[in-house]
Amino acid sequence: MVLLVLLLLSLVGHLGHFVSSLVSIASPAERAAGPRLQEMLVEDAGTDDKIAVLDVDGLISSFGDGSGYSMVDLIRHQLKRAGGDRDVKAVILRVNSPGGEVLASDEIYRIIDDFQVKTGKPVVASMGSLAASGGYYVSAPCRWIVANELTITGSIGVIMHGYNYRGLMDKLGLRPEIYKSGKFKDMLSPDKAQEEILPEERRILQGLIEETFGRFKHVVAEGRRRADKKNDGSGRKLAENWEEYADGRILSGTQAWNLGFVDELGNFKTAVDRTKRLASLTKASLIQYEQPFELSNLLRLFGKTDAKSVKLDLGVELPRLQIGHMYFLFQPGI
Repeated sequence: MVLLVLLLLSLVGHLGHFVSSLVSIASPAERAAGPRLQEMLVEDAGTDDKIAVLDVDGLISSFGDGSGYSMVDLIRHQLKRAGGDRDVKAVILRVNSPGGEVLASDEIYRIIDDFQVKTGKPVVASMGSLAASGGYYVSAPCRWIVANELTITGSIGVIMHGYNYRGLMDKLGLRPEIYKSGKFKDMLSPDKAQEEILPEERRILQGLIEETFGRFKHVVAEGRRRADKKNDGSGRKLAENWEEYADGRILSGTQAWNLGFVDELGNFKTAVDRTKRLASLTKASLIQYEQPFELSNLLRLFGKTDAKSVKLDLGVELPRLQIGHMYFLFQPGI
């Protein structure tokens, strides 16, 4: 009987140790300080010198994931961790994204740019199968950009999307009753008749689009100019007529290389080799920062519903474009 009790206590103890190794519940203070990140060794080169690999995978957004942190939060804290580690000599930004929200893309751009200026550590963009629109936007500040010949990139532009269902309402005998403080208060309303959409309204919205588009082109031009200066001309310069191709069209990696949007054609290994040369390294271990599993995240997912998402053939989950939001996004079929 005594032996049975001791055996049960031993099993409970081992189970508790196992669970505690997998599950960690962050306190409110810890959560406010940012995501908990663990350094994971991806490739051991037998040296203290390291290259941190950060992923921009899927939609670029300010929405939190199951942990409560957005992609912007994760990139910020991962770069903070890399910047504070003397052994991390450079960063590879591995991009596989159709783009996303304008503000989220711009925040990541600024975080990467600020990281390079403050630390002096180069960031190299390694484009996967898709690095379009906002996916290119976040790559633009990088010291060097590598793309596969078949990478889909480009799609430089801005989109604001919505539906007008007033015609259907009229067929059903429905008519909206609107009370507003100014003539533009119901801009982008989906139940306005065509004759109710003022010419000034269209000009205002198009003006916002053009202003944001101007920012996109500035980011591209400035990022490539600074990279060319930093690389002493060893990379690619933007073609003189590059703006002709900044009309929303997608480009292959080869086309982007010809126009100077990327510096080199190759794969992830090409990016690693280039990063080592830029950081003056003969060899370097590859690491990533990952969030440890937390029970609180699992519980949050159980109570989460995502009725706003739709599965596209791109292989990533994209939410429907929200009325009034601007996007740097390549999304065919909208």
